[in-house]
Amino acid sequence: MGVKAILGALAMAGSIAVTLPAEAQQSQSRLFEITKSHKLRVCQFPLYYSISYRNPKTGELEGIDADLSKELAKELDAKLEVVETSFGAFIADLQSNKCDIGMFGVGATLKRAQAVEFSKPYLITNVYAVVRKDGPIKKWEDIDKKGIKVAVSLGSFIEPFMKTYLKNAEVISIAPPNTREAELVAGRVDVDMTDFPTAVKVTDEFDWAAYVTPAEKLAVTPYAYVVAPGDQIWLNYVNLFVDTIKLDGRLKKFAEKNKLGPIVAP
Repeated sequence: MGVKAILGALAMAGSIAVTLPAEAQQSQSRLFEITKSHKLRVCQFPLYYSISYRNPKTGELEGIDADLSKELAKELDAKLEVVETSFGAFIADLQSNKCDIGMFGVGATLKRAQAVEFSKPYLITNVYAVVRKDGPIKKWEDIDKKGIKVAVSLGSFIEPFMKTYLKNAEVISIAPPNTREAELVAGRVDVDMTDFPTAVKVTDEFDWAAYVTPAEKLAVTPYAYVVAPGDQIWLNYVNLFVDTIKLDGRLKKFAEKNKLGPIVAP
């Protein structure tokens, strides 16, 4: 066999090796399953103020991702099915096919990206401290002291950051059904480390609450939608959805509705 023939055979083999996985992936994509079943399963954390918070009076989810998940279902001509999850469980829920996508302000971190895939960002936030007005913390410098108890959500991007950042205060990880806000009200912690959405919502709704900001932004983190790895077609569609809601104004509209306008991603 001549050199040209050998090279041609190798090229053909390479094209087959590349093409076959793509074809297999197409037949298995969640996008096709969703459009066929007309059902979109969205993982959401129902205790996340301004993002996906279940109103105890109405039983309805409220927040930017409660709104935008409905928009995504509408684009897919699918019925929205909410699957409740938490920051400590959503990766396993996606990997075990309990939901098609996570839409609840998930921080896109390099560690999480080893297990799941992220869309383009739609919000960008950093760390804030929510405190009781009558509590011991009046400024950021009051936080990292002996005897101060700092609440973080178990599994959140803020948890590992605070465990490294704080040298003297005690970090306490809070898991559902308990909430950082309830622990703060009860006096079992002195400060709730959170993001912009929760800081704004808590201080708006409760007259006992105030928020404190550091002198410089800490742990600046993009929020994105999250899907199980290995399905590029579905991820491409989700990315197109993010681009589309940025261009047609829906992202800005629902961000401002939920008082999140200042942290919309460009």
